[in-house]
Amino acid sequence: MKRLRSQILERSFRKKFFTWLLEIALFGTGFFYLFFLVNCRHYRFSFVPLPSKIESLEGYASLNISGERGKAKSKFSFLFLLPDQGRIEVFDLLGRRIYSLFIEEEEAFFVLPSKKVYWQGKREEIIDKFLGFALSPKEMGHLLSGQWEGMQMEWNLEKDDKGRVVAGNREELRFEVKEFFAQSSMPRLVFFNHSLDRGRLKIFTINFNQPIKGDVFRLSFLDDFVSKTWEEIERMLDNEN
Repeated sequence: MKRLRSQILERSFRKKFFTWLLEIALFGTGFFYLFFLVNCRHYRFSFVPLPSKIESLEGYASLNISGERGKAKSKFSFLFLLPDQGRIEVFDLLGRRIYSLFIEEEEAFFVLPSKKVYWQGKREEIIDKFLGFALSPKEMGHLLSGQWEGMQMEWNLEKDDKGRVVAGNREELRFEVKEFFAQSSMPRLVFFNHSLDRGRLKIFTINFNQPIKGDVFRLSFLDDFVSKTWEEIERMLDNEN
């Protein structure tokens, strides 16, 4: 009787064990597939040729920053309606949205959707929290598109023998273009150095003058969010990490 009971328990254990292994394998396969869909679909470098006048640009990129304020790696989508408006969505390495930036002419909003909170501040200081230095939406448009016409008085720009802008500096900030999209003057890989930070910007996709939904910059949803200080926002980000 004891032997029969032992055999039954052993078969039950083996069944549960192999079921557990199968669940782990299925979970791992599903996780890998989800990771591939979320991340790898963005890695196909692509762009739409430059129009004669850039009114808006949108795309997907990655950003690595290191310096006195620590290290950060992220992927982000961007949409700029030149010269003053912008929206940036920042994701972690698994494709989960961490925070959003809404940029207006003079001010900007740093939004944590998961906590339903935001920080409102000057445009320059909020962009600085993201990039490690301050740029206007117009300057970010120049950096992403490689088109710097009309900026020679504000930036010291360097060009190669093809007429492409390969580097530039303003005060404590310097950037260098390491790669271009094929047969274009548009940067694909940019390195930058600042007095406090250094980093790398890699552009995966970029498009110009696409139709923009009317509510993409609308901030009425913040009526249901709570205003916080930057110190409070920073603590929440640290806890999430």
